[in-house]
Amino acid sequence: MKLKFGEHLFQTVLIMIISLLCISTIYPFIHVASVSLSSPSEAGRFGFHLYPKDIDFFAWKQVLSQTKIWIGFGNSVFRTVVGTFLTLVAMSLCAYPLSRKYLPHRSFYTMIILFTMFFGGGTIPTFLLIKELDLMNSVWVYIVPGLVPTFSMLVLRNFFMAIPAELEESAKIDGANDIRILFGIILPLSKPVLATLALWSAVGHWNSWFDAVLYISDADKQVLQFFLREIVITNTDAETFGRTVVGNFKYGPAIKAATIIFAALPILIVYPFLQKYFVKGTMIGSLKG
Repeated sequence: MKLKFGEHLFQTVLIMIISLLCISTIYPFIHVASVSLSSPSEAGRFGFHLYPKDIDFFAWKQVLSQTKIWIGFGNSVFRTVVGTFLTLVAMSLCAYPLSRKYLPHRSFYTMIILFTMFFGGGTIPTFLLIKELDLMNSVWVYIVPGLVPTFSMLVLRNFFMAIPAELEESAKIDGANDIRILFGIILPLSKPVLATLALWSAVGHWNSWFDAVLYISDADKQVLQFFLREIVITNTDAETFGRTVVGNFKYGPAIKAATIIFAALPILIVYPFLQKYFVKGTMIGSLKG
């Protein structure tokens, strides 16, 4: 089918806009990766960095040799893996009963949960609550307070509502209880939306740092993003890497860039494996209200 001039022009403009958006998204990562692999003089050069002209692995050697970085990496992995798993379990246990029409006062419970999306206690009441729960300076403070994200739980609830009720009725006739139905029938059918919500939760956990600043005082319990913030934003990298290396700013830009890439790589590696579920899970999870 031959396109009209207006349609051809529209598609051309659309492709150009999308290409510019892709370039503007990808280029910062390429720039930082190039700086991390560059010599001090090249890393400090003003302008575009599409590839490292003078390759130097000193910055990466410094990053990979720091104990604090690996401690933060381990804590971030623990937080992301355990937090994502427990979040999926807790959301499933909350979303499943709310998706069943026979639950008494279902609309009231949903509204109470929905209320928390728009109104919160604020930083100080939350801090006092965390203190009263004895979660201060504990790795569980990374997981417990945000165990059930409201928006994600509602998406999962809507997905459960789209599953035919006949499947549940047949299972109950065969003697299955609600727990067996949830874990044996509902969740296996919900892999697309679960993968999508797992990605949301994992990215959120991996990128979080503010709760580490507020609630954690022990350096051995800090996450990787906390150290990344200290290095890149507050410029206290001399404490981590030694003043002879970063204090004179010789390798400062390259080390900061290498730390950024090191912190971003795990999520970039995981994302392609979950990408195929992302659009499908989001769309199906939003069909019913």
